[in-house]
Amino acid sequence: MTITPRDITADPVLEVRAVAGHRGLDRPIRWAHVTELHDPVRWLRGGELVLTAGMGFGTTPDQRRAYLHRLHRAGCVALAVAVDTRNHGAPPEILAEGDRLGLPVLQVEGDTPFIAVVETVAEHHAAERTREQDRVLAAQDAMARAALRTGPSGVLTELAAATHGHTLLLDRNGMTTAAVPRTEPPWHARVRASALDRARRPRGMTVLADGEASILLQSLGTTGRALGWLALRSPTPVSPHTRMLANDAASLLAVDLLHSRQTRRIRHHERAPLLRAALTGAPGPRPDLLTLPDPPWEVVYLPSAEPETLADRAADALVDVLGDTDAAHRAGLCTVGGAVAAVLPRTPRPRHGERLWSALRDPSNGPHGAGACGARGPADLPSALDRARQAATEGYRHVDDTGAWELLRSAVPPEGAHAFEQAVLGALRDHDARHGTELVHTLRHYLDQGAQVEATARELGVHRNTLRARLRVAERVLGRGLAEARTRLELWTALNLEPMPCHDGTWHT
Repeated sequence: MTITPRDITADPVLEVRAVAGHRGLDRPIRWAHVTELHDPVRWLRGGELVLTAGMGFGTTPDQRRAYLHRLHRAGCVALAVAVDTRNHGAPPEILAEGDRLGLPVLQVEGDTPFIAVVETVAEHHAAERTREQDRVLAAQDAMARAALRTGPSGVLTELAAATHGHTLLLDRNGMTTAAVPRTEPPWHARVRASALDRARRPRGMTVLADGEASILLQSLGTTGRALGWLALRSPTPVSPHTRMLANDAASLLAVDLLHSRQTRRIRHHERAPLLRAALTGAPGPRPDLLTLPDPPWEVVYLPSAEPETLADRAADALVDVLGDTDAAHRAGLCTVGGAVAAVLPRTPRPRHGERLWSALRDPSNGPHGAGACGARGPADLPSALDRARQAATEGYRHVDDTGAWELLRSAVPPEGAHAFEQAVLGALRDHDARHGTELVHTLRHYLDQGAQVEATARELGVHRNTLRARLRVAERVLGRGLAEARTRLELWTALNLEPMPCHDGTWHT
């Protein structure tokens, strides 16, 4: 609420009358200032009610008009002129120019001193500051009560009502958590783009222009990645009290988010023994008491040097991946040895496990790889965990996306693969080394071509009789015929356990 020249003239304690410039009587007065200078502009800031006895008006009509022009250009709200026995009021040039400019000219009459007018303006602003502080305190109390009763949506409602603005709460991924009003106006997209701009992501409070309105954007949380963002769109210039209320609301929302995060972590810690028993098949609490999302599931294995820390981070990230949904609350999460295991709802690509791994990736403390496997029900969980563990190397790997042969390769330990390869191919490699032949390489092409002599000869660039001769030598060295299915199976397996260089510079894989 402001005080205007019209309010000054209407005050029954003051004898002040408007004599010119009536169309400007409703401008707000920032302060009242007494001066008798001919040019007081350098001591003015705009919004003043200037009180004078007229000593600085000048003696000519042009000087008087120029005096009023200077006040008008300086942003003065009105001119008040004392009327006494020596000064009979504002000169006619001042009155005429006031009407032309719409700058009110007031006459201070009777026994009213200038100090009474100054005190009236000062007392109004003091009372207004007190009222504003009371409104802020009332709004703070209302937001605190709303936080306890209805959570973030209540805080946003009270903040919008106290500031006559619109509010928006985004989660850490830029998704709308709550908004007042519940619409999606264009300024929401502006806020979302600013919050998600990694290069210039705001921290603390940022002010965005939106036409004549202003948007306060406040990050939530004090350390690490922001927990979310609060935005307040104010139709008027942002006042210190508006900033104060936005900060208070942000604090309440951050506390709520931190409490929610801690609650999620505690819930996963409490359920971890049940899930661990179900995943490992080890004796422990009854796994049938574990409540998981409806199967089928995706079992994710995330190796880490600090699995307990990673488990807490994963509990936070699950809300980003699954949203604040029942599935996020029921998803399983526990440490297993030097890793974190998660049981998530199975979905088509992009899979939840890959999104979880992406959300947790950190160059300093990983996880650098993640393995995943599907599980149709509780009985499949132990085997799914084992297969997910085997698939966890670099990046995200789901066994369903891996060929059967690649899966066999990853399941055979290196020492086992070497022993098998030596048992099957050792004699052939020794013969090649002693005689400079290419029996092993020839057999790889021969089996790749389905044991077709003509096709293999063309691929190797040799005559078919030359190829037949090599194959007879290979049979003699092996001590068995290549027509036997078992011989071909063992050769194929041994030749494919490790990549093999080809004579053309490429690799057999």
